[in-house]
Amino acid sequence: MTPEPVDKANPSTVTYALAGNEPAEFIEAFIVDINGIARGKRVPMTALDRLYEKGLCLPASTALLDIWGGEVEDTGLVLETGDADHICWPILDKVWPQPWSQRSGGQLLMQMHANDGAPFAGDPRVVLNTVLERLNARGLHPVIAIELEFRLLEAELDSTGVPTPAKASTGLGQPSQLYGLEELERLDPVFADIQQACSAQGLPIDTLIAEQSEGQYEINLEHVDDAMQAADQALLLKRTIKACAHQHGLAASFMAKPFGMSAGNGMHVHISVLDDNQDNVFSKDSEPTECLMQSVAGLLNTMADATALFAPHANSYRRFQAGSHVPMAPSWGWDNRTTALRLPLATPAATRIEHRVAGADANPYLVLAAVLAGIEHGLDHGVLPSLETHGNAYDQHAPSLPDDWSVALARFEQSAFITDYIGATYQSWFAACKRQERDQLKCEVPTSEYAAYLQTV
Repeated sequence: MTPEPVDKANPSTVTYALAGNEPAEFIEAFIVDINGIARGKRVPMTALDRLYEKGLCLPASTALLDIWGGEVEDTGLVLETGDADHICWPILDKVWPQPWSQRSGGQLLMQMHANDGAPFAGDPRVVLNTVLERLNARGLHPVIAIELEFRLLEAELDSTGVPTPAKASTGLGQPSQLYGLEELERLDPVFADIQQACSAQGLPIDTLIAEQSEGQYEINLEHVDDAMQAADQALLLKRTIKACAHQHGLAASFMAKPFGMSAGNGMHVHISVLDDNQDNVFSKDSEPTECLMQSVAGLLNTMADATALFAPHANSYRRFQAGSHVPMAPSWGWDNRTTALRLPLATPAATRIEHRVAGADANPYLVLAAVLAGIEHGLDHGVLPSLETHGNAYDQHAPSLPDDWSVALARFEQSAFITDYIGATYQSWFAACKRQERDQLKCEVPTSEYAAYLQTV
């Protein structure tokens, strides 16, 4: 019999995120897998109490599927275990509405547990929580804001199998206008539905902007003083944007580099850290602190080891191109968007680090785990960073972050830093999942190679 977690929520206290929502007809109960994809089951609303009383059974391998939803034998969690179930428990006494559903639906985020009742090491939420506990033990509490870039595309691929930016995204024959307000007006029905759906779920979205490339936009979440909640909100925001786009006959994509010659989609993370007195440890008497500099150093020193988490797919590495506002080397600077770590100009209370490496295709839980681990590593070792970069970082720092998937995976697998913070078990599972994805893609020949080589060599 599977033990129940001590902090299991009470079904009698379950509420919606906001008052006034109609009772749901069904619940989508799900965990988050290694790729940041929601996986679970749809159950009738009448089964809600059962989910809180008995949990939801899913194979342990569900948390570690490849990008196509295939099982990964090399994790040792499939045939070797009989593909055994683990039990998943709701993480909160709250059901988020699912405003885009034709019928009234709810979303219930869950966390997987091992057979001894302990949180399952393969759940990304558990990975993030392990790092958070180390910071909390220091009396430190991160404040997080996540920015997500994405593309709005036509729902159907063109005749050559290539996506097309949403036709309504720009004026006829015009390029995209960075920060252009008309760009937003043209797709206002989509953005209005996204905003309403976020409001219904209690997702604190802040600004919406038109980005550099055709059909590219960015939505920012407001800062929250709970890193796990920040990751949950990023997950729910991605679901919301995709669902609302679909309702309007479009597709939303967080793919890192859908078009090779235009800007990629990033996930920028803003981090400040509070002490037990709720004071920002990155600033004192209106001056940056040693704690801030040590955190910067820790992030710089561990960035290459964690690149496989920031860039987890084959396409992720197409984003790393000089001059594209994507970091090519560990660097930092005040209000400098060419560096990997930007320290925005802000009031002392809002002094923070903007981490600019991750793609929008990355798992937000694993990105935050790597970022916060880098900060704790810097504090633990008391190191200080290299000199600040002024001006164009691309001209001053030779590319040194892994820009090849196999190199990044090898660095990740051999990293003592990753073993220490992420754990050897998850380190090996992640590598196994990504190797399977890599090896399958190696077997597929892109049309560009036929054009280049078929009749020329």
